[in-house]
Amino acid sequence: MGKRAKGSRKGKKAWRANISTEDIEDFFEKSTKDVLSGGSLSQLPNESLFYVDQSKDLSVKRKIEKQREKVLRCDSVLQKNPFVQTVPSSKSKLKKSKKKNKDVEKVKDASEDGSKGDGATPFGIVDIWANEGEGDKPKKVSKPSVIPAVEVEAPGCSYNPSFESHQESLAQAVAEEMQKVYQTELGPEPVPITVPGKVIDDADRYFLEVDNGSDDENAENLSENEDNGKENRSTKTKRVTRVELNKRARHKELEKKEAEAKKMEGVSKQIDSLPNIIEEITKEDEEKHNRHIRRVVAKQERLKVRPPRLGKHKFEPAPTQVLLSEEITGSLRKLKGCPTLVNDRFKSLEKRGLIVPIKSKRK
Repeated sequence: MGKRAKGSRKGKKAWRANISTEDIEDFFEKSTKDVLSGGSLSQLPNESLFYVDQSKDLSVKRKIEKQREKVLRCDSVLQKNPFVQTVPSSKSKLKKSKKKNKDVEKVKDASEDGSKGDGATPFGIVDIWANEGEGDKPKKVSKPSVIPAVEVEAPGCSYNPSFESHQESLAQAVAEEMQKVYQTELGPEPVPITVPGKVIDDADRYFLEVDNGSDDENAENLSENEDNGKENRSTKTKRVTRVELNKRARHKELEKKEAEAKKMEGVSKQIDSLPNIIEEITKEDEEKHNRHIRRVVAKQERLKVRPPRLGKHKFEPAPTQVLLSEEITGSLRKLKGCPTLVNDRFKSLEKRGLIVPIKSKRK
């Protein structure tokens, strides 16, 4: 590479091109450094740059001993060793909890004072540990059942009822039993486990096998004849002319136009019958609303009688405890003992949905 040719200095343009700008660039760099560092040191006063140290001159060893804490030998032995792991104990936790409780009490007192004076806690302080553990999991709120714990039976179920009330409760018990009988009678018949049949003799079995073989042979012969007939048929394809293709295209266009005309007629009819459609929609909404109300009422009535489905088995209500007309004595002394109290309480718990219903194992 040769040397770069020097430009001529005859004209003013050449003079301006060859002027060096290093001094200006140095000045700008120095000014930016001074601005970033907080200003140039030449403009600052001497008081800000220098100060007189009036502290007493002490030896380095004495200064170190002065700052060092005085620890006895017994305390230094008991100090924690970083290489030895401590055994966890409950005392430290108790101390921490006591400290936390004290801090909480202080915060509570401060908040109460602030609320009494100003009506609000100072600085928006909220007690974090007041309801500890409550915000982690939402508590399950148990819904009270509609069914009472102790149900009072009808007056006809007492030991000395009136004739009318006794007949009513007796008729109700008979109706319940007859309903069970009708359900078993009118219900679907169970699938039989075994199907009854007759034993076939050897001679009859031989004839059955022969019949099956002949049927199979006949079917095979028929299929072969059909295949041969299909092969013998002459396959002739009719050629479609241009005139027939045009007729088909015109027929398709006519069908499209008729379908569009029918569609437009249906749209115009719907537009004309808008008020009737609106009335039908309002009637449907009313019917839906009434159906919803009926469903809610039916559900409430059902909950009064039986609980919601909790397990595999349904709740079966206990039969009404009614005395027969022969068993009515009119006095408690002659009344027969019947241990139904435990069953009654158990059925009450099942009915209220507190226990999952279990299928009775008694036959």
